[in-house]
Amino acid sequence: MPVREMEILAGGQWVSSSGSVDVFDPTDVREPAARVPALTARQVAEIYDAAAAGFATWRRTSPFERAKILHEASALLRSRTAEIADALVTEMGKTLAEATGEVGKAADFFEYYSGIAREGYGTLLNDARPGTKASFQREPIGVVLAVTPWNDPLLTPARKLAPALASGNSVVIKPASETPMSAIHLARALHDAGLPAGVLNVVTGRTSEISDALLDDPRIAAVTFTGSNEVGERLRVRLASRNVRFQGELGGKNATAVLADADLEAAADAVMAAAFGQAGQRCTATSRLVVEREVHDRFVDILRERVAKLTVGPGKDSATTMGPLVSVSQRDSVLGDIARAVEQGAVVRAGGDTPADPERAHGCYVNPTILVGVTPAMDIWRHEVFGPVLAVRAVDGFDEAVEAVNDSVYGLSAAVFTRDLSAAHRFVDEVECGQVAVNTATTGWDVHHPFGGFRDSGSAFKEQGSEALRFYTRVKTVAINYGA
Repeated sequence: MPVREMEILAGGQWVSSSGSVDVFDPTDVREPAARVPALTARQVAEIYDAAAAGFATWRRTSPFERAKILHEASALLRSRTAEIADALVTEMGKTLAEATGEVGKAADFFEYYSGIAREGYGTLLNDARPGTKASFQREPIGVVLAVTPWNDPLLTPARKLAPALASGNSVVIKPASETPMSAIHLARALHDAGLPAGVLNVVTGRTSEISDALLDDPRIAAVTFTGSNEVGERLRVRLASRNVRFQGELGGKNATAVLADADLEAAADAVMAAAFGQAGQRCTATSRLVVEREVHDRFVDILRERVAKLTVGPGKDSATTMGPLVSVSQRDSVLGDIARAVEQGAVVRAGGDTPADPERAHGCYVNPTILVGVTPAMDIWRHEVFGPVLAVRAVDGFDEAVEAVNDSVYGLSAAVFTRDLSAAHRFVDEVECGQVAVNTATTGWDVHHPFGGFRDSGSAFKEQGSEALRFYTRVKTVAINYGA
């Protein structure tokens, strides 16, 4: 297959650079699948020039025109689903069905926020002064830097861009180096929908060469980041002294609790999807499983039977139900986590290795893995693995189940399976997570649902829904004396 040569959107133009960054297909990493520009620090500075000019135009653009452009971008994404999904599978490795769903979800964000763009932007307030009317209004904050991850390389940019643009901001987006093609496709849809020059700009390149130019520009009003806690904390500290607004959607170690009265077949369906969908590379994936002891062995057997039916392979193969991990380094990291868990006493009940098929030898595959006998002292219980690995722990009763779910520095997503309505409501009230599910998976939050975690899983600013607008806007209070 020929290597795809891609340009990036900057200042309303499609541009290249003298250098390039290789993008690899995780099904076979021997040769690059695509190349994107490796921008220089000077080019990044010029992009911020364009973003500042774009903001000056976009903030004055009618909200009805903004809505029209976002709605058209949504339609273009849908019409280009096959092309975009193909690129997404090529660079990230998820199955074609998962990629197709991601394109639809990305389009949903622009469709939803095109409606939000038309709504009110403030409210009237009572004022104690005679002859005075007071109000507050929301305004865009300026140039937003969006740093996005490799696991959902189209959906996560859409989740950030749609509310940012609907609010009137301009955006500079830095996609993950492993998966830049999806963000470029997203930029093309917005550009073709009529987005003015400079309102959206894409930066690709080597972090070591452009990070200072990317992060230190004085025109940045806010940074929205999805990724690891290590990087997120460095960003938070780096930006704090400049009073740059920061939003972080960070790690998770999500737990599903299965109580003894649960419908075990339905619970198994949900756990399988949440643990092994997208090869476990979701921030909301179930990576810890807490099961009441009396049904523990039976439930693990049900899961093992279902894992045995999964087909690990290339995402574009219609027979594949779980694709590879995104890169060699990610594969090796996950295998290392499994090996460490076994050293610490966990027992592999399924997987734990790579496929034996020689056709998979040059890919980044890890077989779906179930570990039992896991204890709170093990690293696998604490550390985010971000792969198809499910750590199972037996507990005695509801209180111990909740304690186990909360036994983490993270607090993104949790689920419980039970037929007891009282237990369900208690679980919702007592778990320390931003998203809580009852009798459904930890994954799968809709575009209008506020999304974000507690504790080390993220910052106070939520994404999605109307709550997302709080990050991308500032509030101005107004009082007008019209005469008593």
